[in-house]
Amino acid sequence: MTNVIEVTNLSAWFLQNQALHQVLCGVTLSVKEKEITAIIGPSGCGKSTFLRCLNRMHEVVADAKVEGEVLLNGQPVYGVGIDPVLIRRRIGMVFQKPTPFPMMSIYNNVAIGLRLNGIRNKSDLNERVENSLKSVGLWEEVKDRLNQSGTSLSGGQQQRLCIARAVAVDPEILLLDEPTSALDPASAARVEELLRDLKKRFAIVLVTHNMQQAARISDMTGFFLSGGLIEFDTTKKVFTNPANPRTEDYITGRFG
Repeated sequence: MTNVIEVTNLSAWFLQNQALHQVLCGVTLSVKEKEITAIIGPSGCGKSTFLRCLNRMHEVVADAKVEGEVLLNGQPVYGVGIDPVLIRRRIGMVFQKPTPFPMMSIYNNVAIGLRLNGIRNKSDLNERVENSLKSVGLWEEVKDRLNQSGTSLSGGQQQRLCIARAVAVDPEILLLDEPTSALDPASAARVEELLRDLKKRFAIVLVTHNMQQAARISDMTGFFLSGGLIEFDTTKKVFTNPANPRTEDYITGRFG
């Protein structure tokens, strides 16, 4: 299968107490199409920073610094003259806490990205919004109240709405940062089922603290520790026969 994302020697820093603090150290890995790649590791190990570096969200923090190479379908994400806004349109992102736009209807929450991409025709918008909501299993639940606020939905519905918003513009890859940690078990299970279905269309990178979740739904798993990638392999191998004893210690609960 084709590599959608190729990361080579990626390092990142934040400014902390007037000095640069390194949070990623020379990470190299690839993400393939039609696969879910889980990123696991203890708090503060660099998981979310890694995710944010993939779509250049890291640099919105003042004085943040990135080195290394990220290729999106063979094209550089970083470099002179490359517009980070265009990169973020090609790389969808869903955050830990559901973030529907509070002043917008359910319909407009999904349509906003389409409008920003130049789609203005009402029938085209209607079709794309409906298809996006159907793709996350939300259409039947909201089709009669599309004009209500996105925040009127339950937590699980809000997160699926955010995923619908991300996939509506047909990104090349979908990034999710702890997307089920704020949800009840039933809603989390719905999102997991949704991600299994969406990987038929998108490469997915999922940051999670939930070992069972990573084992259930991912194809590949990367274990991060202290800003470094300790191990990256098939999920089955990482969870049943890890090559590094630190990976085994984390997975079996000895730390983290």
